[in-house]
Amino acid sequence: MKQAGWNVGYCCTFLTIFLFFSICITSANASQSPAEPPAADWIAGPIRVDLGENLADLKLEEGYIFADAEDTAVLLEYMGNIPNEKELGLITPNEPNKNWFIVFRHYPVGYVKDDEKDSIDSAAILNAIREGTEQANEIRAEKGITPLTIKGWYQEPYYDDVTHNLTWTLLAEQDGQEIVNHNVRLLGRHGYVSVVLVADVPILDASLEELDAIISNVTYKKGKSYAEFVKGDKVAKYGLAALIAGGSAAAAAKFGLFKFLGKAWKVIVIGTLGVLAALKKTLKSAFGGKKKTATV
Repeated sequence: MKQAGWNVGYCCTFLTIFLFFSICITSANASQSPAEPPAADWIAGPIRVDLGENLADLKLEEGYIFADAEDTAVLLEYMGNIPNEKELGLITPNEPNKNWFIVFRHYPVGYVKDDEKDSIDSAAILNAIREGTEQANEIRAEKGITPLTIKGWYQEPYYDDVTHNLTWTLLAEQDGQEIVNHNVRLLGRHGYVSVVLVADVPILDASLEELDAIISNVTYKKGKSYAEFVKGDKVAKYGLAALIAGGSAAAAAKFGLFKFLGKAWKVIVIGTLGVLAALKKTLKSAFGGKKKTATV
């Protein structure tokens, strides 16, 4: 089933632009990263923590630690990413040998209609992403950057109309190394919470099991859930297909390419098919910060 043209085509063009900027920015910032990672004021489970200001809360189980929005921004910047002021927090296992983490962000774009839920054309979206990636590879080649190859879906897009969660995983390859981009979008009344899992491919499946359990512990506060939408609320300018292919970039496409490019660097999303060079080093060193423990 065909998707609206700008929903897939334009937003995939912007996705590839993001990929290009992400690689350039990550490379530049990585060289400027401090020798030692910053110490975060880690909160250790079990405890209930806030995600955002009166937005949602998370029941953090034992065995995990949480960094708040401020610390998350600092850690992301250390790892070569530009914080976009959308950060809600970061979770990682409280075990040095488990090298994965989850980043939560909130995008108040309005209510994302799910009327495409039974007609998401994953093949069309994948083809558009591949075409856009090939275009971006021409720019990469000019800049001396290794091309990126989209190998396919590791997990095809899936929308749960009970939880209103949208999930997908892309598999790509760069420099002979497989990399994944695992995303979950928790739709709410006024926008969505973006959940990105950063992990190596060999441990992805095991990490996904833990991610599912963590996501089940996220609850929108009263009046903020998807089911509480009322007529007159702001509605997003795109649907599920565009959210998969590039999200807010799709809406921005309507306002002109060059006008948007000047701000593109501000909205780079961690884990956008990029391997963070400092991932393992940072996570293994992250436990030097303070840890708070409390009971639920």
